[in-house]
Amino acid sequence: MNLANRITLARIFLVPIVAFFLLIKLDVAPLTIGSYTLSYNQLFALLLFIIAASTDGLDGYIARKRKIVTNLGKLLDPLADKLLVGAVLISLVEMGKLDAWVAIVIISREWAVTGLRQVALLEGVVLAASKWGKWKTTIQIAMIVVLLLNNLPFEFIHVPVDTIVVWAAAIITVYSGIDYFIKNKSLIVDSSNQGSDSGTKEVRRNV
Repeated sequence: MNLANRITLARIFLVPIVAFFLLIKLDVAPLTIGSYTLSYNQLFALLLFIIAASTDGLDGYIARKRKIVTNLGKLLDPLADKLLVGAVLISLVEMGKLDAWVAIVIISREWAVTGLRQVALLEGVVLAASKWGKWKTTIQIAMIVVLLLNNLPFEFIHVPVDTIVVWAAAIITVYSGIDYFIKNKSLIVDSSNQGSDSGTKEVRRNV
């Protein structure tokens, strides 16, 4: 197994560890700054999440740079991202930091797009990420970080950035998903009566 795939697998292995630290309570006093508090298990989970999220582009870069792109990597990379984000969102709902409907919307969109990507692969088409997909990922990560930090440092100036990024993530996630399906509706219409092409064509789309 090459280096890029090992990094992707490491991201997958971090998923249950991040969820573990979010859902347990360590028997230690929380970090306190004035009236602001942050539990250490939440802080550990945040650090691990940042490490895992930062490897998202790294594995792809290494694979392209060393020309070691594999079908396994194409399968595992988006799966790792969705498992990581999904696990954290569900944990945040359990912690009472995120409304369940937001997690449902985001997770549903991600797996619906994954299904469409599988249909595209059967047609010999690779749907590559474009600007809305990248914005969606960035906003989701920002939302998770802000929620895990309990809105620090904005809490000190009483600005509800956590609420703002949650709504921004929900709206952009829905919009990018709708845009994705509209731009690729021909795949849905034609998939039942078209055979797979001999070559693989990369199409620039929202992921």
